[in-house]
Amino acid sequence: MMKTVALCMIVKNEQEYLRRCLDSVKDKVHQIIIVDTGSTDDTVSIAKEYTSDIVQIEWTNDFSAARNESIKHAKTDYILVLDADEYLGENFNLSEEIESGADYYFTKIYNVMSSDRGITHLAIRIFANNKGLHYRNRLHEHLNTMEHEDKLKAGYAKLTIFHTGYTDEMMESREKANRNLPLMLKEVEENPTVYNLFNMGRTYMWVGEHEKAIKYLQKAYPLSKELTIAPELISTLCRSLGELKRYQEALIILKEATAIYPGEVDLIHLQALFYMEINYYKDAIERMNKCLEVGDRGITVTEGNGSYIAHFRLAEWYESRNDLVKSYEHILKAFKLKNDFVPVMGKYFKIIEKAGVPSEEVFSSTKQLYPISNGGQLEKLLEVMYQLRHPLLEKYLTEYNVTVQNNVMATARQYARDYDGAQALWLEMADVDEQNGEDILLLSIILKDETLFRKFKPLLNLSQKEIKKLYKIIMNEPSQDVKLTPHLENILERALIQLIRLQEFETFEMILDYLWQGGVNVKVKVCEHLVTYGFNEIAIDLLVKLFEIYPRNVRIIELLGDICLSSKYYQDAQLFYTKLLELCDDYDAYERAYELYERVDDQISKSSILEQIKLKFPLCAWVK
Repeated sequence: MMKTVALCMIVKNEQEYLRRCLDSVKDKVHQIIIVDTGSTDDTVSIAKEYTSDIVQIEWTNDFSAARNESIKHAKTDYILVLDADEYLGENFNLSEEIESGADYYFTKIYNVMSSDRGITHLAIRIFANNKGLHYRNRLHEHLNTMEHEDKLKAGYAKLTIFHTGYTDEMMESREKANRNLPLMLKEVEENPTVYNLFNMGRTYMWVGEHEKAIKYLQKAYPLSKELTIAPELISTLCRSLGELKRYQEALIILKEATAIYPGEVDLIHLQALFYMEINYYKDAIERMNKCLEVGDRGITVTEGNGSYIAHFRLAEWYESRNDLVKSYEHILKAFKLKNDFVPVMGKYFKIIEKAGVPSEEVFSSTKQLYPISNGGQLEKLLEVMYQLRHPLLEKYLTEYNVTVQNNVMATARQYARDYDGAQALWLEMADVDEQNGEDILLLSIILKDETLFRKFKPLLNLSQKEIKKLYKIIMNEPSQDVKLTPHLENILERALIQLIRLQEFETFEMILDYLWQGGVNVKVKVCEHLVTYGFNEIAIDLLVKLFEIYPRNVRIIELLGDICLSSKYYQDAQLFYTKLLELCDDYDAYERAYELYERVDDQISKSSILEQIKLKFPLCAWVK
């Protein structure tokens, strides 16, 4: 005989979402029960279109009481619980889900997030009626399955429930976390169970009170190890520790947790991120590769942590070490897995530009990787191109015959090196957005165009002294006569990056002369940018001059060692890394030295460094 299912819901002012929820389930259940807790909109009238089993009760700040009221009216074998901002996926048979006859079923819930990603977790949403199962807790209510654990059989449903209530906009509009705080405090005071301690900590994390979150989560942690909430509890605790930059504490917890829960990708992903925060590069890379091995698996899974986001992170990290070959390998895989995810798309274009791939080749390969079949796809691509100031923006606008605002077209022309066309458009405009101020300044410098600069100088938020200094730079007056402010240094540093990208090397040298009159930090940043775009020899020359003046500057020594290592100047690399170890006892100095000795196959020096790492850095995992 076929088992029957009732949908049981509690609602309040859900007119916007209720119809979608009920449409997704109306033909799959045998009864629909809706408990309304005081709606003042059209929620009840919408509910009446689907069912006559509508109960209206007074809201008493108790979610369990409302849930239990709803299941009290069920006349079926099983109960399905949904919220109004949830809906069932298509192509499933609810009767087949309960054929195994389990007493309750863990169900996948996919939380749609604002960033084109989602988080999947398991929760009990289908359970047998008339077995004594009911809800506990005013807030974050849960079934009392643990009270009858030895008598009840658990199962896993194949269907997915989609939840849209935790997008950034809805969280902000409902202010859920702040609303929930008084209820949770009352609940945890009266009944300090592991679930209540966990939810109290999670609520404090949501409102940004991480010290308080940690206090409750640490109390819950030792009580949770046999429960399905354990991985999410650990993740929440470690995220709060991370927000306070207590990475080492978090990594000690995660070392134990990932051994106990080796299939929880979110825990491994967090471990990788924290290793990178403390510059344990080798461990971070190993852990992120482990994420790819595990895949998007776990009781709670943030979409992409075991797939495209892991590749994205690896691409970022290899890029930061100027290993563009490996960086490109990973960003290409990420782009193939999720080509409409804006951060992946942007990183893809950045890396292939740094690798010096010709524009025509980029255009051709992008057409295959990101075939455009609708306006939304094209709009997303153009937005990424515009934000990157990508030289292909103009080509896409022309290819697809897109009409855009004048400032976008002027930007497209400028970075496609049609300077005259860009200049004409900028000068035609009466008003320009502040975001284009530095674009126009850059063109003023390239063309030595005083008129363009004077017209749009208000966009740059400059003092009168700074305006006079910039005017001298545009007119290419002697650099020693221009003393830069930190604000001007930052503006010119960004201009320098664009000059490298545009291959305007004569103008680059001019700006470099001005920046070289500034402080050591901006000079080091200039060298970093040169290395990023492959100008290693120029960077070495400049850094050697800086090293002569600042022989104890750790960042200068690091950069020189890194460039010499990547350029296979191994003796020079050893010189700088030895100097680095004299000045700096940080872990990453030892890892750099180890990589050098590994490259040159110096077994004695490699073993010596290895022993020092084991002694000094117990958190380091790869040495063991």
